[in-house]
Amino acid sequence: MNENKSIIKSGPMLNAYPDSIGGTLDDIIRFLNRNELEDVFQSFYILPSVFNTDLDRGFSVIDYNLNKMYASKENLIELKKMNIALKFDFVLNHSSVLSSQFQDILKKGENSKYKEFFIPWNKFWDGCGEISEEGYIQPDTEYIKDMFFRKPGLPILMVRMPDGKEVPYWNTFYQEVKYGKIDAQDLMKAFDIQYVSADRLAKIVNTAIDEGKKLAEIEFGKFDEYRKDTIDLLESRRKYLGQMDLNIKSPLVWEFYEDTLKKLSGYGAEIIRLDAFAYAPKEPELPNFLNDPGTWNLLGRVKDLADRYNLTLLPEIHSKYEDKMHEKLADQGYLTYDFFLPGLIIDAFERNTNEVLIRWIKDMLEKDIKVVNMLGCHDGIPLLDLKGLLTEEQIQVLIDTVVERGGFVKDLHGEKNMYYQVNATYYSALGENDAKLLLARAIQIFMPGKPQVWYLDLLAGKNDHEAVKNAGAGGHKEINRTNLKLEEAFNELGKDVVLKQLSLLKFRNSFPAFGFDAELKILESKPESLKLQWKNNGCIATFDANLKKYTFNIVATNEKGEVVYNF
Repeated sequence: MNENKSIIKSGPMLNAYPDSIGGTLDDIIRFLNRNELEDVFQSFYILPSVFNTDLDRGFSVIDYNLNKMYASKENLIELKKMNIALKFDFVLNHSSVLSSQFQDILKKGENSKYKEFFIPWNKFWDGCGEISEEGYIQPDTEYIKDMFFRKPGLPILMVRMPDGKEVPYWNTFYQEVKYGKIDAQDLMKAFDIQYVSADRLAKIVNTAIDEGKKLAEIEFGKFDEYRKDTIDLLESRRKYLGQMDLNIKSPLVWEFYEDTLKKLSGYGAEIIRLDAFAYAPKEPELPNFLNDPGTWNLLGRVKDLADRYNLTLLPEIHSKYEDKMHEKLADQGYLTYDFFLPGLIIDAFERNTNEVLIRWIKDMLEKDIKVVNMLGCHDGIPLLDLKGLLTEEQIQVLIDTVVERGGFVKDLHGEKNMYYQVNATYYSALGENDAKLLLARAIQIFMPGKPQVWYLDLLAGKNDHEAVKNAGAGGHKEINRTNLKLEEAFNELGKDVVLKQLSLLKFRNSFPAFGFDAELKILESKPESLKLQWKNNGCIATFDANLKKYTFNIVATNEKGEVVYNF
């Protein structure tokens, strides 16, 4: 099928966490109500910490109720009054261990109606391997040879049931098992032990927990007779953090999917970004990422649900250009991400050539690929996606350039020599050059698709190395996630490069030459130039850029031929 219906508008979309500016969604609305922001944005992508979440800055969802610390229903009503449509995330593959469904399993065990809402590992792999000493099936090599696990070992979380039984569940992403400290009274209530002995034993156990030791590694010494009872007590109080994979073969999961889409529609959603969808379909002997036909069957069923609520799906996936996944998604009628543009613009500036940009524009036009494009975002600047569009040497130059300007390279799930993204603000990735940022924004608004604008890009934000340092290991993404005080954001609106971006975005939002159904022509130019022209309903917008000098001009005429915008 190819049903790329123009059911969404192509005006610019703000992208931020609900606490990115001022600390709450209410503050962001105050920001959007400034005169400088009038008619600039048609929509707003609010990242998922707007929901009830725990980890991963919102991508571990407990439930899709609004986070009362950040947002209210009144905020959503206000955004609707401002004619700002919303984009939200829906995480298809997993939910938090703090979700009501998982907590029901911990409470009721085998009697929980949700025991197969998540994926019981041993049931999934029944007949495909041998039971290990730890109680989980170790699948035979033939069944997992094409699978990719994002962390060392098998993707399992051992879950303790109320009767003490340990049951393995599929856990692709983060997990943490925590044991709380105990005191003498806890031990005395649990089994027969005198106070002084209990007090000293509690100190031994608590010290071991502080040192990060596993329970089996605790040295009980002269209290060894209490080992089993003490460990049983600790295990009975075990707590978890993490994200548990959903069992898409369970009817209850599909009820959850529909209920969630209905709720998001009620919030004012127009676009739903499908996060981690490619991990959800799983079968023995098939890849556990993008398996075929499971992935397409899943998307088709979710689309049927989304259509009931007039929602446009945006499946989020990073894959190599040469794998043509963006084309497959477009062929199936889905909106897709332009993860190529951020790197292509930097490459065009560094090599002073329009070559690859024009190749990508032609691709989108000829193959009817509808995209949401961007410069920066809450993640990094994509690299893996560029394979096959840029050469390995060109990608390496791009990496070296951004790193020299203070960025960080992230490899693919820890694998060395398999780059995934480079983390930096887009302004810093461009060398903190105002002319480059302004030209990058101008190119973005003239590219096919719906422009998504990261709040720090809009405000010419610089790399936040202090945030990376404070975040510790794995905190590289914080370089581009600086939370601003409301007054700081207001002050940034006075900068020339910010005001000019706002002018460009307002033009893109309001001038009728642009749109998913409008006509885009690539005009003849020298390699160091980029000339584009949009036409729609008699209105024309022409763009002429010099990629070497970082200059450009825009001329827009209405249906009467009158010049209505000149930049």
